[in-house]
Amino acid sequence: MTDPVLVEVTRGDVVESVHHGALAVVDADGAEVLVLGDVDRPVFPRSAVKVIQALPLIESGAADRYGLTDDELSLACASHSGEPRHAETVARMLARAGREPACLECGAHWPMGQEAARALARTGAEPTVLHNNCSGKHAGFICAACAMDVDPAGYIEPGHALQREVKAAMEALTGFAHRDELRGTDGCSIPTYAVPLRALARAFARIGTGTGLTRERAAAFARLRAAVAAHPFMVAGTGRFDTILMEALGARAFVKVGAEGVYCATFPELGLGIALKCDDGAARAAEVAMAALVERFLPLSAQEAEAVAALSRPQMRNWNGRLVGTMRPAAALASG
Repeated sequence: MTDPVLVEVTRGDVVESVHHGALAVVDADGAEVLVLGDVDRPVFPRSAVKVIQALPLIESGAADRYGLTDDELSLACASHSGEPRHAETVARMLARAGREPACLECGAHWPMGQEAARALARTGAEPTVLHNNCSGKHAGFICAACAMDVDPAGYIEPGHALQREVKAAMEALTGFAHRDELRGTDGCSIPTYAVPLRALARAFARIGTGTGLTRERAAAFARLRAAVAAHPFMVAGTGRFDTILMEALGARAFVKVGAEGVYCATFPELGLGIALKCDDGAARAAEVAMAALVERFLPLSAQEAEAVAALSRPQMRNWNGRLVGTMRPAAALASG
């Protein structure tokens, strides 16, 4: 199957580039609301499922045992920009469990946020594990392992008790077996399993509604979603799509980016879950596609509509700041 064009890039009035992809919008029972492309081919969700990976942080009792605040819980679901507030909060999370940054096994990289990276470089310092965009998730892993009375060392390995808990949660939410032959290694070194978009979308519908979940698990996801809605800066950062969108919409939409053109979301008031992937892995196109789905399904106030429109049709400018084109949803995505 050839996936349809989801996003077009124009220069002047001419379409210069296109991005193909697939997406699924379903309810918690798996009923299709919108399906485009091959949604049954397993894809790696990457960081788009961090809210599921954060579930053991709640279910182990770690969040309550260590008194984690909502901004810290939001950071546990984050692909953050490595800004000072992010790094400081990761260190604080670890300290609550009596641990040091050296426990993190995610590796170090320069902050994803350009200004944060430049500011760090001006000091002459080198990036640390705290600046890794996944360090909040990893701090959550450390806290969960400690609450489980499990040695956190090696927590990134598939056989570690913590990763077994994460895998079990992923299988329960998606209803899809996470087989070894579908396992890869994520950028932050934890296991990642390829899952069909259809199954991911249903998982996010269940996250948003609690349908099919125990009362305790539904409450855990509601707590994580509320934390992100209250602190959208922590889940991404300055100028980032996820932060901008959830600042505009609050708890009406939970959205989360994943590497290689993946996005997952839930619209709780509509009972819908969404999963999409751009075939070429382009994050820019995945953002436009997600914003277009917000426009298509969520009733928006004038202020909300203006904020989302800027994300669904971003302007393309050259080095002189001149407007040269736009990105826009293709007809298959925008119609409805």
